[in-house]
Amino acid sequence: MRIAMLSVHSSPLARLGSKEAGGMNVYVRELSREFGRRGIPVDIFTRAQERNAPTIIQIDLGVRLIHVRAGPLAPYDKNHLPAYLPEFVGRVRCFADGEDLHYDIIHSHYWISGEAALALRRSWGAPVVHMFHTLGAMKNQVARGAEEQETRQRIVIEERILREADAIVAATPLDRAQMVWHYSADVEKIRVVPAGVDLRRFQPRDLSAARAALDLPPHPHRIVLLVARIEPLKGIDALIEACALLLRRCPEWRGALTALIVGGGSEEERARWNAEQRRLDAIRQRLGLTDVVRFVGAQPQDRLPLYYAAADVVTMPSHYESFGMAALEALACGRPVVATNAGGPAFIVEDGVSGLLIPPADPVALANHLERLLQNEVERAAMGAAARERALQFGWERVAGDVLGVYRDLLQQRSVRVWAG
Repeated sequence: MRIAMLSVHSSPLARLGSKEAGGMNVYVRELSREFGRRGIPVDIFTRAQERNAPTIIQIDLGVRLIHVRAGPLAPYDKNHLPAYLPEFVGRVRCFADGEDLHYDIIHSHYWISGEAALALRRSWGAPVVHMFHTLGAMKNQVARGAEEQETRQRIVIEERILREADAIVAATPLDRAQMVWHYSADVEKIRVVPAGVDLRRFQPRDLSAARAALDLPPHPHRIVLLVARIEPLKGIDALIEACALLLRRCPEWRGALTALIVGGGSEEERARWNAEQRRLDAIRQRLGLTDVVRFVGAQPQDRLPLYYAAADVVTMPSHYESFGMAALEALACGRPVVATNAGGPAFIVEDGVSGLLIPPADPVALANHLERLLQNEVERAAMGAAARERALQFGWERVAGDVLGVYRDLLQQRSVRVWAG
């Protein structure tokens, strides 16, 4: 079996927390690596965004990243990328022809890649497995203004993918239900397979050592961590407002409480800040929290475990998450998570056991739960232990096995049709 993995708009090697790099990038890379460990070769096709990007990067044994030239050799608005998909598809076909390769499965990620996958199926005849990671209809449902709305083009393409792909992978039962509700998708075509976590990389570590390595204040200084791209959907403003509430209730925490935001640009990289990060900065300045809420910027994957280990509590106050990989990474590191019940986190976090759940856009509820855990070291430690136990159910070995089951079912169905035909 050979897999063609499509991640058109964003490379799995992109710096996490930057504009188009998040949980999906981790998913594509780690799932492919697990396949490689099992002797299943994978080629990941992504659009080249740099002139000097090598055509092929060997990510791991049996796993290659293929940079495909299509459109500008620079970061580009994803909503305009469909115009370059014919060029992308043509170059992917040329690459496969040039190496005399046959792919048994096309696995696409995000709506742009799904459109490319359907075109490649017409050439290769291989079944298409698709994972959306987020849904345009759900993002529109929680959008707070026209600038946060997804395009009609995205919705139409998502409808087509749900109708024409051979199989859809949903991250949670709720993710599947949202596809059925908003797009009238065929539920029989949708398989629920959660995302995974690298349990070796993300595991409990000593808090004091992690803080020393990151030059952070030692215990008993309280640290709350948020790991996310900087965009309105992530609800970061709720964390800033919750910090203001905490300091009003516990004025003695001034100078003894820090909220770290991993993602976007750091305090020293203001030229990289997008409009949302500038808006968040204005909120923290208005609330007098520039010494409390700190932007530490996007971080490489191998450094993230130190941040999780250094935190007392990790939070994910998103308005919508199809899964919430940062929450799972935090659990794997033995840290309780305070997250909204808006999507994936409600599936990952066991409310009252490995963390606490709150409604989205509710700074008061967030402050209440943060205060509860920051003041109760015994409960925090108990939830941290339960968090690690919960994360053990999401190792990449299990996830890859379930996805392989989807592939094999499709290939078996195809063999039966050929034999019967």
